[in-house]
Amino acid sequence: MTTPEHELSPADLSKLLTRVGQQRDVDAFETLFRHYGPRVRSFMAMKTRDTQLAEELMQETMMAVWNKAVQFDPARGNVSAWIFTIARNQRIDAFRRKRPMFDENDPAFVKDDIPPADLELEERQDAELLRKAMETLPPEQLDVLKRAFFDEASHSTIAQDMGIPLGTVKSRIRLAFEKLRSTLEAVR
Repeated sequence: MTTPEHELSPADLSKLLTRVGQQRDVDAFETLFRHYGPRVRSFMAMKTRDTQLAEELMQETMMAVWNKAVQFDPARGNVSAWIFTIARNQRIDAFRRKRPMFDENDPAFVKDDIPPADLELEERQDAELLRKAMETLPPEQLDVLKRAFFDEASHSTIAQDMGIPLGTVKSRIRLAFEKLRSTLEAVR
């Protein structure tokens, strides 16, 4: 093809890329490079706002065009769309490479195996206060509370097991909570 590069038709571009893919035609690739290199560089510069990175991405894009030219199918689209899809993918890949990776083993992000001493002490004190407050509950309220929260039994199961109405189970739990709340508030 002896036409100047600015006069290349879509059909000419398709033929050039097909020759690159099928015959590894260096002259055809050079023509494509001269035609698309500046366009891809401008596209990258506009997207990245970094001229050096734009130049590198243009080079990577054109190398990918050389390496993947055999995959081009003129029936599926034109050369420009195919090349600029490669360019877009190169830019995305570059962004992913540049983005810092999260290191889950970084000590700043690893949760301590041992809770802080003050938190552990506070949890122990709270557990002891709750245990003592539970000792003040009437036996029927304590029994229902233990079945509901420690045995994880449903209210209807508790009512059936104890042979009492469901409303009584709910009342005993409510009364137990009120007594625990007032006992704990008085201690604090």
